[in-house]
Amino acid sequence: MSAAPLDGKVALVTGGTGGIGRETALGLAKLGATVVVVGRDRARGEQAVEAIRCQSGNERVELITADLSSLDQVRWVAERFGAMHPRLDILVNNAAGAFAERTETTDGFEATLALTHLSPALLTHLLLPRLRASVPARIVNVGSGLHRWATMRWDDLQSTGGYRGLEAYGRAKLLSLMWTYELARRLRGTGITVVAADPGSAWTPMAAAMVPSMAPVSLRLAWPLLRRLQRRRTPAAAARSSVVAATSRELVSGAWVDPRGTAARSSTASHDGEAALRAWETTAKLLDVPLEQFAAVRTARKAAAPQKAAVHSRIPRSGWAPAVYRDDSAVAEEATAAA
Repeated sequence: MSAAPLDGKVALVTGGTGGIGRETALGLAKLGATVVVVGRDRARGEQAVEAIRCQSGNERVELITADLSSLDQVRWVAERFGAMHPRLDILVNNAAGAFAERTETTDGFEATLALTHLSPALLTHLLLPRLRASVPARIVNVGSGLHRWATMRWDDLQSTGGYRGLEAYGRAKLLSLMWTYELARRLRGTGITVVAADPGSAWTPMAAAMVPSMAPVSLRLAWPLLRRLQRRRTPAAAARSSVVAATSRELVSGAWVDPRGTAARSSTASHDGEAALRAWETTAKLLDVPLEQFAAVRTARKAAAPQKAAVHSRIPRSGWAPAVYRDDSAVAEEATAAA
């Protein structure tokens, strides 16, 4: 897929000071974007910013320090970014978390759910006005192949009835993916393209911190093999899908980009329209955002009806058949005129 040059564009990458997020930020900086990275540790963040500047030859790399497990700090990030830049062309929700033991955030949410889904959902909601002002714009939500093995527990999203780190992570990624597809449906025709990206396995700080007890029993026998596969793949290779998702001219809204950087099909469960609507409404309730205001551009569920589009024929398919539409950059002028 062809990448668009990003001179004059502004990108925000969460979890952008290490691992896949840092490599994603580097890729966008190399293409000429002004890149704002969000990270929890200031010293590590300053080192990452300097490294990205040196490796990309692009001095327009900036840092916001925040702990995104706190929803108050998510709100602060949106406020701080708004004070820094009048536009936002690319939002990459990369930050996520998987933990060995169940913990709760300062807001009382299970940490995996908070950091992997609630935080990016709230940040997207808060930054939508900036994205709308910058159309054609793009939202990239970084997913995980673990969503394919996840089963939603709608009555226990907080994992109070038993916790395995990777099971909770897979559920949070499935919830996030369903929410992402619903967001794509609701933003259809606005000039904002919504894409999900699967980085695949890689040796990242989060991967290095994993322990066998985090895995379901069925996966523990394969744990040594999983670790070998992770060590064989670098964060730079894993960031390819996110950079493609953020820059490809061919992708349509609602696409899923696999670890090879090609459009593919996510799990059947992730395309359950009723479950996606439930994910949308549940997320709004957990975030205490009135449903009619949540990511409000087009709230009528009727607007989510799939439409066939000839642009599908231009996308490498790999068995791909998601409920998606034409590339919303094609209607950017129309959306700008209507704004």
